[in-house]
Amino acid sequence: MSQTSRKSLAVVVPVYNEAQGLDALHARVSAVMNALPYDWQLILVDDGSRDHSWPKIREIAARDPKVKGLMLSRNFGKEMALTAGVELCPDVDAVICLDADLQHPPELIPTLTAKWEEGYEIVATVREAVADYSPMKKFGSKAFYWVMTRYSDLDIPPSSTDFRLLDRKVVRTLLQFTERTRMFRGLIDWMGFKKTYIPFVAPARDTGQVGYSFKKLFNLAVNSFTSFSLLPLRFTGYLGLTIIGVALCCLAFMSAGNVLWGANYTPMAFFTVFNTFLIGIVLCGLGMVSLYIGHIHTEVVQRPLYIIRERAGRWE
Repeated sequence: MSQTSRKSLAVVVPVYNEAQGLDALHARVSAVMNALPYDWQLILVDDGSRDHSWPKIREIAARDPKVKGLMLSRNFGKEMALTAGVELCPDVDAVICLDADLQHPPELIPTLTAKWEEGYEIVATVREAVADYSPMKKFGSKAFYWVMTRYSDLDIPPSSTDFRLLDRKVVRTLLQFTERTRMFRGLIDWMGFKKTYIPFVAPARDTGQVGYSFKKLFNLAVNSFTSFSLLPLRFTGYLGLTIIGVALCCLAFMSAGNVLWGANYTPMAFFTVFNTFLIGIVLCGLGMVSLYIGHIHTEVVQRPLYIIRERAGRWE
């Protein structure tokens, strides 16, 4: 294969407090990519780390011309860090996204590229097992994917990950999306294209701590669900009908009690039951609608998806 015909790949890695593991990440990615017949680059996106991740990225970029670094002005979240990395390499033939903690093993990259060469435009991965996942986290993950698949516009396999290869067509389509509230893998799965999945076992973390807290995971789940599903809005209507039905049953029971059994339900009791259920309907409706109004507000203000504070390496 001649030098001019070599395809180009970019490996995009969001980084958040991963200073201890960046040397190992760089070494393993380099070993894998150097063995493949592609021109390649490694893009490390520091998503507002509080440790020494950015100095380490600058150090690696200074000694390896294939490495480029981006430092975001604050923690925008993994979805935006991935977006930043992908948006800055639109001319490569394919982009590979993986996590910095090495739970997405770089050694799987040749399998992804082999499927890509077969004609697949999205080569995604699915975790068969995770060495250090707690039972609660496993349950939460399964519940999330079950709800998303059943009640949204997406068909996401359980335990699918952001570790995936995206063809240039997919990348350029992704660049057309303007959502401020986004689930990266959800947008990609929503596009369609020719897709396949590769199973893998995620190893335990060697360094650092899990970057996603329960709060971040919960927020991601809520944002993802309300971005791809109208069920919460429909649920308000269903809940209202259910509450109305229960209220009518209660009122009928109380009326029958007064007439048939001599129960002494006062008009105030009837009013209290009816008013309680009415308040429940209103509050549930306001809560559901407010989620979507929040999304509308976020989109309307048109703030940048992310802000780059500094760059490292050779950017053209």
